[in-house]
Amino acid sequence: MKYKILIVDDEPEIRNLLRLYLENEGFEIEEAGSGTDALAILGREQISLALLDVMLPGMDGFHLLQKIREDNNIPVIMISAKDTDADKILGLNLGADDYLAKPFNPLEAVARVRSNIRRFYSLGADSIKSDTIKVRDLELDPDSCTLKKGGETIELTSVEYKLMEMFMSHPNKVFTKQQIYEYGWGDDYFVADNNIMVCISKLRAKLSDDQQAYIKTLRGLGYRLESKEN
Repeated sequence: MKYKILIVDDEPEIRNLLRLYLENEGFEIEEAGSGTDALAILGREQISLALLDVMLPGMDGFHLLQKIREDNNIPVIMISAKDTDADKILGLNLGADDYLAKPFNPLEAVARVRSNIRRFYSLGADSIKSDTIKVRDLELDPDSCTLKKGGETIELTSVEYKLMEMFMSHPNKVFTKQQIYEYGWGDDYFVADNNIMVCISKLRAKLSDDQQAYIKTLRGLGYRLESKEN
């Protein structure tokens, strides 16, 4: 299967550089110089992953990400010259899966793309699971990478999906922050504790108005998914 990557950046030089390296790795490429063009491509093409520059003309990358997340849960990597925790946390809050700071090494960009593709699409026979996982009123379908609560689909980012797969495969098991980090983000780059907390908080908000209804915090230990309603 060939994966199609959407590069959204208003600088042709950046798009050309990423295209060169990603095509060399076997990926198909679509390009857009604005948020409007990107949405049009997403509407007509089967995009596997998007690389979004934050500083875009008109609709910026954060607003574009919000638009994408309204009906699409593909992996999204934000690209920005602003290498600050505030921007990273904002991107994660809005549903980004990864963050790449300019100037970047194109080989690192390729590694990030491969890592996110691998996590989201579960490459390799050993990691593919076809059985639906059910816990309480939650139902996770590994084939379609979807989560339903009471029959209603809950939109998840790729990292959120991986964490729900981890929790639902082992209900009532306590996972440490290190285990959550390794399962959700892999060992390709560093993820700060507050980023994990942001992701867990976003998951809880999607599951219930009660923050502790499904994913419970065990102070000093970690988190677990409750198999029974409290």
